[in-house]
Amino acid sequence: MKAEMKIFAGTSVPELAEEVARVFGTSLGKVNIKRFSCGEIYVRFAETVRGDDVYVVQSVCPPVNENLVELLLMIDALKRASAGRINAVIPHYGYARQERKEAPREPISARMIADVLQTVGVHRIITIDLHAPAIQGFFDIPVDHLTALPLLADYFRKKRIENGVVAALDAGGIKTAEKLASRLNLPLVAMYKRHPAHNVAEVTHVIGDVEGKVPIIVEDMIDTGGTLVEGVKALLDHGAQPEIHVAATHPVFSGPIAERLAHPAIKEVVVTNTIPIAPEKRLPKVTVISIAPLVAAAVSRVHEETSVSELFV
Repeated sequence: MKAEMKIFAGTSVPELAEEVARVFGTSLGKVNIKRFSCGEIYVRFAETVRGDDVYVVQSVCPPVNENLVELLLMIDALKRASAGRINAVIPHYGYARQERKEAPREPISARMIADVLQTVGVHRIITIDLHAPAIQGFFDIPVDHLTALPLLADYFRKKRIENGVVAALDAGGIKTAEKLASRLNLPLVAMYKRHPAHNVAEVTHVIGDVEGKVPIIVEDMIDTGGTLVEGVKALLDHGAQPEIHVAATHPVFSGPIAERLAHPAIKEVVVTNTIPIAPEKRLPKVTVISIAPLVAAAVSRVHEETSVSELFV
């Protein structure tokens, strides 16, 4: 007999989890999550999960540490309740920006999080657009690394931007930008940046022709927007049109992001709902595309034990 599929949500992206459940014509599983007065998190599943194929939807996004611990507690509770298979659906994988040591006495945070998730009892990870794809190698369990790129490409294809060019803000984003440029049949431009400090970026070179063109900057995430604004300035200095489009999977949107996105040369910012956006940061120029159909397709294929590979491209 095939195990029953159940979808549960943490408190980080409940709307996204509900969308995923609606695709299957069902509702989210019942789980009680609350905070003690001291700030500790309490989790209890309000229905049986014994032998079930369980999917926990939880982004590791601000407040990052609380959402991470909440996810770990949910997994531990499921393991102790004899769930058949525990699948962590992590739309935004936090602590992914440090996947290697760049200086002495630093942690490899992404590896540590992978170790903790496996130790607590996860059987499979489903995630979207990791900051560093190599993070998949930190796991000894299956990792389904999805991408929102096809959704973003479809959006911009319908806009029919004339004289466009796809721009990568740094060397790490060139492969993603190249894929988007290929899908849109547009030329590619790359920028080189350096980080003199955390959340501080300087763009030093622009490689490619942007004179008179309409750039589409593509990133995996937008955090404080510092790198983005520096990239916008560099493109304008090289003759780009002051109507720049921005595409990113993860709207981390911290610090002075609202002020930076208000830059007059940024015409539109297209992101997904892997992370909820606070009302004060959801500017009129911000467009949100839902990844619920993509996540639901992955969940369905995992549950039915069919191929997930075509969702990766």
